[in-house]
Amino acid sequence: MIPLETTNKVDGNQLNRLEFAIPAQPAEKVRPMSKYNDSATISDSAAPSVCKLAFAAVTLLAGCAQTPERTVSEASAPVEAAQFEPAAAPVAPAEAAPVSVRADAPLRYIVKKGDTLWDIAAYFLNEPWQWPEIWYANDQIANPHLIYPGDVLTLVWRDGRPMLTRDQPLRVDRVSPQVRELPLDEAIPTIPIEKIRDFLRGPRVVGAKALDNVPYVLAFGEAHLVEGEGSLVYLKRMPKEPAAMYQGVRQGKKYIDPVTRRFLGWEVVPVADIQIQMPGDVATGLITRSYRETRPGDLLIEPPMEHFESNFFPHPAPQTADVYIISVFEGVSQIGQYNVVTLNRGAEDGIEVGHVFDVMQAGRKAQDPYTGRQVVLPERYAGELMVFRVEDRVSYALVMRAEHEMHVLDRARAPDPYR
Repeated sequence: MIPLETTNKVDGNQLNRLEFAIPAQPAEKVRPMSKYNDSATISDSAAPSVCKLAFAAVTLLAGCAQTPERTVSEASAPVEAAQFEPAAAPVAPAEAAPVSVRADAPLRYIVKKGDTLWDIAAYFLNEPWQWPEIWYANDQIANPHLIYPGDVLTLVWRDGRPMLTRDQPLRVDRVSPQVRELPLDEAIPTIPIEKIRDFLRGPRVVGAKALDNVPYVLAFGEAHLVEGEGSLVYLKRMPKEPAAMYQGVRQGKKYIDPVTRRFLGWEVVPVADIQIQMPGDVATGLITRSYRETRPGDLLIEPPMEHFESNFFPHPAPQTADVYIISVFEGVSQIGQYNVVTLNRGAEDGIEVGHVFDVMQAGRKAQDPYTGRQVVLPERYAGELMVFRVEDRVSYALVMRAEHEMHVLDRARAPDPYR
């Protein structure tokens, strides 16, 4: 089979679209088997009977080599189709969503500081969650899945499929090949970190037993009802060997799965960082950082991990049933772009960091003008969200696209490129 050769044409600075040319094949080089005849395979001097006998033998051998599952007749199939018989049945193409490249996709893009992977994917794709389908990871480059400011991304076509390649900036030192080493935190993040920074120290969901027999705030050094940063606190129920630091939290609402009625966990709202000064039956501590006023009865739990993995690939969520938004950070009534939401499914249900969901706005009710009855309208697409943190029974996602307002109890489903 003759490979297709792709050529990029750049006309000064005017071209911002990828063009490619496919060389024409000779008209008679590849022909359907139905066009084969005696004169194409046997010399003119051969006897007609010999020609027919040889042709029949070749045809019989070719028929024996066919697999029983083949459904395309040899009379209509090109010769090349018989040269690449798969060893096993191919995967049904319906499983993979078609990659949709934007009509105005740039030929080259230089990554800038402040970019996010989602933003860059949106420059090239109609559906940014299809990024893994076009990204080419060069194993000869350190951290091939990470992208840094200054990298040059080039859109090419290989075997008829779009692909993005990464070129590193030119180096002044060319004495010997060297691998560029940059700190991981300099790589561009997948989502805008500033949009979730407040959430990282905001309310979260903990397991059912996470609040059992934990220490709590008894009183303050001064006779105040609330205290803040720099204040002395008295603590009860401390372990014999306490940790050096705790996070003071306030117990919030109880999360229940809206479908299964399963208990998902407790909401806890961070109020302060507390450093233990002296252990004991009544221990003392110091509020080193205050997020909200601290009150008697606030609980002490181990602080969450400060590190947040910001480099991950967006990819479509599985066809998981009954995924719903159960809360929104800061309790807004209408959810929009860059709001953080909580989903009622977590690691136990196969949810992963990077999973992208379509959000389907729950159908509102309308009164039938003739019957007077309330009719539930069909749900409609409202936007997209991407999971960035996963717990056992819940996960947290950032709304990346909002075409209509979203609400708590709106359904999340696997993304549909055909919507």
